[in-house]
Amino acid sequence: MEEKLMLGKTVAEHLTDNIKVKVEDLKSKNINPKLAILKLGSRKEDDAYQRGAISRCEKCGIETEIVELSEQASQEEYIEALDKLNKDNSIHGILCFRPLPKHIDEEVVKYHIAENKDVDCFSPINFAKLMSNDETGFAPCTPMAVIETLKFYKVDLQGKNICVLGRSMVVGKPLSMLLLNEDASVTICHSKTKDLNQISSNADIIVSCMGRAKMIDSSYIGTDSIAVDVGINFDKNGKMCGDINLDDVMDKVSMITPVPRGIGAVTSTILAQNTLKACMQKNNIK
Repeated sequence: MEEKLMLGKTVAEHLTDNIKVKVEDLKSKNINPKLAILKLGSRKEDDAYQRGAISRCEKCGIETEIVELSEQASQEEYIEALDKLNKDNSIHGILCFRPLPKHIDEEVVKYHIAENKDVDCFSPINFAKLMSNDETGFAPCTPMAVIETLKFYKVDLQGKNICVLGRSMVVGKPLSMLLLNEDASVTICHSKTKDLNQISSNADIIVSCMGRAKMIDSSYIGTDSIAVDVGINFDKNGKMCGDINLDDVMDKVSMITPVPRGIGAVTSTILAQNTLKACMQKNNIK
């Protein structure tokens, strides 16, 4: 069934080749794109993403800097660290690992990140640009990775019925807007949706970003549909898995992204691509 897999590595390498050429051109002009990652403490999913992001940026020729605060750091300390990165002229992109701990209010913090360095669409300004299809903004990395993966595998989105499982501001909502911008018809489902499996099984494409390990089985999947798994979970043995039970749905889908080896590799590449874009915009390079 390997032929059904939409592998992120293949997409990531294609995008990386294009990024490398542009980064090398910038460096010939003494311009060095740089990404800063701001994090609180350590979580498995964050650590996995961080490793992938650093590795991908290195392949693209983009520098990285990790700023790690204590998990108990106050909101004031977090904002202070963020403001420092905003003012650092050597930094072109800033990634804030989310969700933030409960003692830090994202509704306050999101107004502090500089929108021209906000490479994962945390700022309300960039989210507004996403809503209005303004390409000067920065789309969130994971939703954009879904779009790039589907396009790479020549999935026509125009007019398709797409079911997005999840409504978070990190993936579900922005992904739905990106899909609408591609002229798809989008249904957003969530934990309170009635007849969830019936709705999703009628879709041409299903994208799961609910964060519930192997919740989606064959009853949620229509015959010959396309499934994209954005979930990053860990089973009882500590093994990474997605929202979709891959073994159970494989006979029904026409194509599917696995976890791991799926959207994650592309997400880190979009992060590098957005950092490059921020650097080029800062230097007025089209």
